[in-house]
Amino acid sequence: MDQGSFAERLSAAMAQRGLKQVDLLRIAAERGQKLGKSQLSQYLSGKTSPRRETLAFLSAVLEADLDPTSETEPTPAPTPAPKPDKPQEVPAMRKFDKSSKLDHVSYDVRGPALDEAMRMEEDGINILKLNIGNPAPFGFRTPDEVVQDMASQLRDTEGYSDSRGLFAARKAIMQYDQIKGIPNVTMNDIYTGNGVSDLINLVMQAMVETGDEILVPSPDYPLWTACVTLAGGKAVHYLCDEQADWLPDLDDMRAKVTSNTKAIVIINPNNPTGALYPREVLEEIVEIARQNQLIILSDEIYDRLVMDGEEHVSIASLAPDLFCITFNGLSKSHMIAGWRIGWISISGNKRLGRGLMEGIHMMSNMRLCSNVPAQSIVQTALGGYQSVKNYVVPTGRVCKQRDYVYERLCAMDGVSVVKPKAAFYIFPRLDPKKFNITDDEQFQLDLLQDKRVLIVPGKGFNWETPGYFRIVYLPRRAVLGEALDQLEDFLKYYRQ
Repeated sequence: MDQGSFAERLSAAMAQRGLKQVDLLRIAAERGQKLGKSQLSQYLSGKTSPRRETLAFLSAVLEADLDPTSETEPTPAPTPAPKPDKPQEVPAMRKFDKSSKLDHVSYDVRGPALDEAMRMEEDGINILKLNIGNPAPFGFRTPDEVVQDMASQLRDTEGYSDSRGLFAARKAIMQYDQIKGIPNVTMNDIYTGNGVSDLINLVMQAMVETGDEILVPSPDYPLWTACVTLAGGKAVHYLCDEQADWLPDLDDMRAKVTSNTKAIVIINPNNPTGALYPREVLEEIVEIARQNQLIILSDEIYDRLVMDGEEHVSIASLAPDLFCITFNGLSKSHMIAGWRIGWISISGNKRLGRGLMEGIHMMSNMRLCSNVPAQSIVQTALGGYQSVKNYVVPTGRVCKQRDYVYERLCAMDGVSVVKPKAAFYIFPRLDPKKFNITDDEQFQLDLLQDKRVLIVPGKGFNWETPGYFRIVYLPRRAVLGEALDQLEDFLKYYRQ
């Protein structure tokens, strides 16, 4: 017989038994028989016939002669004899696991220790939190003018915006880029996002092919490594040198470039070290990118939180001939981390990245647009008086708290630390001979459980040498004092 006759036999036998495709697939799975949905569909449509093993299985299950070489018609299924009632077997519950794409993705800034801290808080224990760079809980307020402008525009921002962002927001960002000296940025080269974090993921998905290598600093803001990995790439970490105030080790950066390298990431000012990269270092990085035809990705979210009279230089301003993407936003400078407003500016030689720009635009269209009410205050925030300057002058709160934390850490036996020049983080080191730290995460958990102080270990920032941790110096002076008192007492007896 032809294949169509087999399909007719199979269909008729299934009908006589009252079975559907899903039933056969379930029975096959229970008995360890390989049978796919597409295979079964092809059998029923007459496009193909099964192999002998599968034919025998189907014939046995349906209690019918399905052999297409047989001259007999399918044998009707006999009426089963009544069986005594017995408890119906309950199939095992289907379980759902996380995607394997997340197997090598980590983000330990909000890791297991934070879960433990939350559990302790539920038990009524007060936790001194030095772990998250979130200004609002520590009394940093959004400028009144910004709040008032958002409130007055809420009714006008109920709908979607252009996927790139509101015209007024992008215009203000373009003018800000001009002030920073970033070349060749037009309105269509700017995309707003729900914070820089959102845009890091968006750009990585648009840019990274499986196997691409992206140079990322170590220590880094861990979302960069996570998003490169999630996109199918490999984050290759170049070292930042503690002995050189945590500036990038340019020789190590050069040594890490391969034929698979596509881009260099810089985080300037740096999280977690607070380092600020001088012009001459940036020029060297540009030259490395130029020689190896690499994209420059620059995270500059802390560019307005610079202290000691230093000046932030945007690396894109030094690379008009290269393809650059600069990441920035208002979360830190305007103390509105919860409003989620950031942006990217594409600059330089855009002919080199036309395909990537198409990918970024596609990804932007797929998420429709970013938070429109937050976009509505970009123009107000970037224009006029910048209240953030009050925080970073020598008498400003951020600057004074940085100095206090730095001096306290320097006075602790066995602790060394580089004074940060920007942002609101500091990255101290514990003497390995004195404390014998071999497990950063255990140190973090022990400090939390003993002294109720929550920090983030160096490993959380892809820094492999044990004994480092990050402190956020946003809490008020009294809270910082209490937390540092607890840390100092802890270090008097703690050893691993």
